Amino acid sequence: VVAERMSGGGTPAKLPKLDDAKITDLVLSFEVANERMSAVRYAADYTFHFRAEEVRRVLGNTRPAVSEEPGKSAVLLPVYQSAAQSRLWEDPNPWRQAWEEQPSGTGAVRLVVPLGDAGDIAAIDGDQARAGDAEALAAIARRNGGEEAIAALAATRGPPDRPTGLDVTVRRYRAGRLVDSHAEKLTANPGESESALLRRAVAAIVSDIGSGWKNEAVPHYDQEGSLTAILSITDLDDWVHARERLVAVPAIRKVALMALSRQEATIEIGYGGSIDQLKASLAEISLDLVRGDKLWRLARTGPARRP
Repeated sequence: VVAERMSGGGTPAKLPKLDDAKITDLVLSFEVANERMSAVRYAADYTFHFRAEEVRRVLGNTRPAVSEEPGKSAVLLPVYQSAAQSRLWEDPNPWRQAWEEQPSGTGAVRLVVPLGDAGDIAAIDGDQARAGDAEALAAIARRNGGEEAIAALAATRGPPDRPTGLDVTVRRYRAGRLVDSHAEKLTANPGESESALLRRAVAAIVSDIGSGWKNEAVPHYDQEGSLTAILSITDLDDWVHARERLVAVPAIRKVALMALSRQEATIEIGYGGSIDQLKASLAEISLDLVRGDKLWRLARTGPARRP
């Protein structure tokens, strides 16, 4: 990690082979913080301070290509969508297991996967992470020493034991407010197991966060607005599932029911960003926001998909 950062993010052409004693000589000091324990796991944040001149000499660098200041931390929440349940701390959660096996990240962002102890469980659950609960996201970030919280939502396609693909939505929050959203769609390789597919998805997202996000323009979700819209429904159950899909949309901050009949639900939508951003987000769940004579309407552009 140190070698990659001092070479500008790429791996140096040839790294020297160092034994444990030589590596120890390069360390000036270290700190331990945020120790967390459960019945089966121990986790902590270790900060190592290296002897800069000695490291440069060993790596053959006279000056660093990038800043040697440590990157910021982001608390990553691996939410696994199985049937109608959003699993975060519950077992089994193969998505969380894949993240726990992944190094913490390099470059501008260091990823921290919470231990899942009693305090973490009390701070946030899978449904809150999926819905973008601002208070819960800010709480879990503070608890784990992160400047941001990242909700990584994953749902497999096809049979659970032999998935055909994986749909991942990665939402990044700062102080509980959405600042970025990305989607990844992976197709399983022939004979690829669920665990292998999940590990491949983790590696792709870590690479995206480490290299792509720091160079991309951040959507402006700080602008806020509200509108009233009418959604056609078939029954009460249809409305309940439609609302679940709406509250999970990145740009939507609030969904309030104003009137309900057997055929329609009139709702107030509070959103962040522009109307165009809201429309783009709604399109991801097969809803088209169109302007009517007096009110907006939400028109389905595909079959209703239930979480």
